[in-house]
Amino acid sequence: MRAVWSFWSKPYRTRSGRTWREPLHHYLAWGLTLRLACRHYPETVLVTDTAGKALLIDTLGLPFREVSTELDRLRDVDPGWWTLGKLVAYGLQDRPFVHIDTDVFLWKALPAALAGASVFTQCPERHPPDEHCAPRDAERAFARAGLSLPAEWEWSSSRRLPYIHHENTGILGGTNTDFIRYYANLGVDLVMNPRNAPAWAAFPDKFGCNFLTEQFLLAACLDFHRCDPRSPFRGIVARHLFSSFEEALDPQSAAHAGYTHLLAEAKSSAVVTRRIEQRMEQEDPAFYRHCIDISSGPQFAMAGA
Repeated sequence: MRAVWSFWSKPYRTRSGRTWREPLHHYLAWGLTLRLACRHYPETVLVTDTAGKALLIDTLGLPFREVSTELDRLRDVDPGWWTLGKLVAYGLQDRPFVHIDTDVFLWKALPAALAGASVFTQCPERHPPDEHCAPRDAERAFARAGLSLPAEWEWSSSRRLPYIHHENTGILGGTNTDFIRYYANLGVDLVMNPRNAPAWAAFPDKFGCNFLTEQFLLAACLDFHRCDPRSPFRGIVARHLFSSFEEALDPQSAAHAGYTHLLAEAKSSAVVTRRIEQRMEQEDPAFYRHCIDISSGPQFAMAGA
């Protein structure tokens, strides 16, 4: 199984989405996530753009086996859609893989039963139906614009469940790359197709929309195609590293799985980022000093601009 990361540099430069406390911690996190995953999955792939390659490969010297600058296609896209780089990367895969977020650290290999699944993610999530930027908010915007959403989305919303099903994609992968590619391309089209622009214009801040087009849409596709007798993906089921979001947050469960995901504000925590500094200094002192030099040297402004 190959390990895949994605880095669309434009949201990083504009500080869209949740960001690290300092650029130094962003650099160190890249070194640590790659170093740990390499121990289990030596075939490593980076999907980025030209500016991202300049930072991660040419400047940081990260030893990915394969590098793609496919994300150059996003140069004119609103960086508020920070999850779009991940969706593009998912859609490029044609063999079993795991996509790993930069704030995810695999201290152990994934369980064999998980890695061999058709589709797997970190964990399922259940959200209240009245949360900010819920699916119904997008549905209203699309209806006002006279537009339709994917059949999977509309079917999922029509079920009227007491919760909204998401799939947490700290990790996402599997062996059924045809299904993953279908879902990913559906998400990319939903965001980038010009016909949908009038609907998305109702959301000047796209932050919450990212979770809808990546995590909610994935759950909707899984639920829809598992039950649709006409679907080529009928019967598809996702496996999970954790059975719930609450289990994923439990320190004992995470330690047993050998898995760390620095969610949300954890990336800006002084305590957490100091631990990353200490760990990377132990793991690779030369890389640690290199990141310090970059952060304080003339390339800092260019890389973090």
